[in-house]
Amino acid sequence: MSKFLVIAEKPSVAQSYAKNLSAYKKEDGYLEGESCIVSWCLGHLAEYAQPEEYDPKYEKWQFDDLPILPQVWKLKVSRDKKKQFDVLKSLMNRADVDYLVNGCDAGREGELIFQRVYDLAGCRKPVKRLWISSMEDTAIRIGFQTMKGAEEYRNICMAAVCRAQADWLIGMNGTRAYTTCYFKRLVVGRVQTPTLAMLAERQDKIEHFQKEAFYKVALTDGRLTVVSENIANEEAADLLASLCMDSEAVITQIKREQKKAFPPKLYDLTSLQREANRYFGYTAKKTLDMLQELYEEKLVTYPRTDSQFVTEDMGDTVEELVGKMPVLLPFLDYGQLGHNITRVINNAKVSDHHAILPTKEAVEKGISDLTADKKNLMMLVCQQLVQATGEEYQYEQTDIMVKCQGHDFTARGKVPVQMGFKAAGNAFKNQCVKAKPEEETEKETSIPYGYEEGMTLSPVKAEKTVHFTSPPKPFNDVIFCERKEWIGIEERSSA
Repeated sequence: MSKFLVIAEKPSVAQSYAKNLSAYKKEDGYLEGESCIVSWCLGHLAEYAQPEEYDPKYEKWQFDDLPILPQVWKLKVSRDKKKQFDVLKSLMNRADVDYLVNGCDAGREGELIFQRVYDLAGCRKPVKRLWISSMEDTAIRIGFQTMKGAEEYRNICMAAVCRAQADWLIGMNGTRAYTTCYFKRLVVGRVQTPTLAMLAERQDKIEHFQKEAFYKVALTDGRLTVVSENIANEEAADLLASLCMDSEAVITQIKREQKKAFPPKLYDLTSLQREANRYFGYTAKKTLDMLQELYEEKLVTYPRTDSQFVTEDMGDTVEELVGKMPVLLPFLDYGQLGHNITRVINNAKVSDHHAILPTKEAVEKGISDLTADKKNLMMLVCQQLVQATGEEYQYEQTDIMVKCQGHDFTARGKVPVQMGFKAAGNAFKNQCVKAKPEEETEKETSIPYGYEEGMTLSPVKAEKTVHFTSPPKPFNDVIFCERKEWIGIEERSSA
């Protein structure tokens, strides 16, 4: 009886596939059923060969031999993974295997992992692609029912090959060039070199920063406080404060506007890493590692995504998930939130994978048994779903301008009218975040009622305050998450 071979990226994923394909017979390096075989890759089983494996002369590093440009790229199997590769090669070439299923992670890197093993094994059998965004049983079964030919994903595979070859070319040639020129081992990489340049440039700015003072003058009649623009000269600030002290001020303008702020988008990997660092101090790598584990535990959807939207066909699923969020986030006041699913749906902005979401299985299982860190991450993902589908935050903004001694002073007030999505964000911070990030603190201030344009304030008190310019902040994971895209950094790319 003919069979098909499914190749997963990791053993844990292979076990989930095998369960849904009734492949229960355990063998050395694979699982087998009546109609299929399921095996795994252990991540990258193969890598590009070193320069000396192309030509022995490259064993000695010489500048004159550069650049090294392989005409035909050589792959070699990692020593510690050769046993599993031999298992896969044998399975691929079994007479009863008609075709293969690439079940590696549904992304660029998964394409590369499978393609390298396929090429090294000398396999020429047809390949189908399992492309799923969730490890839930339902998603896996639907994925196997809707597989496409591997040629549909050829461009994604070639993009992964191009990136890997660029890593090799820059790393091997750049490292040898700098090392032989400066007589000291200097490692160059596609990712690490621009990263190091960013760090060095920022550190230089910090070390050479010289703070400068600037001044403001604040006026108050005891109820309303208005502030001048920044004043560079201290003597000018002192003079203005002395002129205004105990004098009259006139309200020249009062402007009240109804404004709104729209909900945030769902999380992609970068935005989730940024928020996890801001709220909990997790590094980008720690967040990705935990997300990958939660994905394999069927609690979140595929983490390596650059989309912050879902597709139209997922509308009912999102609606159901939002409706069940009180199970995972009982501390939210859902009465203030409202919800609008359509704002997270955009087919044009979903390429390989949709935004990161909790799964239905997460709701059914609950998250109480998770470690504290994983639980934090899960709640962060869940509250973002609630916020992203919530109603707008509406507020009244009042701007007031006062003139005193020929100078303008201003104040701004904000008063909430409808909390909308912010009700979820505020409740999450109060419940789950112990140390509130400075940049997350938003002050709600109101302008006292009873003031009208043309009104005279008398007498007013004046006070000078001193402030200082701040140096640039040192880079951390938050800043790198925000900038990595424009220097081509990926979490799984090799430096």
